[in-house]
Amino acid sequence: MAALLLGSIGVLAETSHLQRGAFNAAFAEAGLDWHWSEARYSELLARSGGADRIATEAKSRGASVDVAALHARKSVLFRKELTKGVPLRPGVAETIQAARAAGDTVALVTTTSLANVDAVLKATGLSHSGFDLILTRGDVTDPKPAPEVYAVALARLGHPAARAVEDNPDGLRAALGAGLTCTAFPGAMHEAARFDGASAVVRSLTLPAVPDP
Repeated sequence: MAALLLGSIGVLAETSHLQRGAFNAAFAEAGLDWHWSEARYSELLARSGGADRIATEAKSRGASVDVAALHARKSVLFRKELTKGVPLRPGVAETIQAARAAGDTVALVTTTSLANVDAVLKATGLSHSGFDLILTRGDVTDPKPAPEVYAVALARLGHPAARAVEDNPDGLRAALGAGLTCTAFPGAMHEAARFDGASAVVRSLTLPAVPDP
């Protein structure tokens, strides 16, 4: 038996456009004249962490903002948009089903908040019961690209053989840092990113494209 570790909510559903819109709405509410274009947001996605992106923007503008409050409001707006529903990305449902049929364990191994995970699962029609393990930011000290969350997953699952799927470079670095085989499944705003070290880069998820470790 092996474990299939899906590395983020972005592996399950395309959320980058919703995230960008929520950031811009939060900025407008706060009276800031900031607006992240798709190109600018794609650049900022080179590193994980929404709060860090806000802090980076503030520093570049010489502005003083309440980063935590601004990020919290963005998260609320993002989850509100998710209530409208979002589709699963190509091949995700089939890959989970095939993994189950093969007797594999399926886990969601992310370092976003539990609230965001709950919202995405509900928006896509998935549920907590559909996963053997779900890890979030509250389960680790260091978020990705640190490999901690994967180490925790492997310890809890007890599977020495595991394969990961990630939609962004920081997630890939986390998986590789934990010694895992990792398939890159780039999100829409990560299309131009480098995924050095990935076992494969795919546009639709299938088990044959997620090699056994």
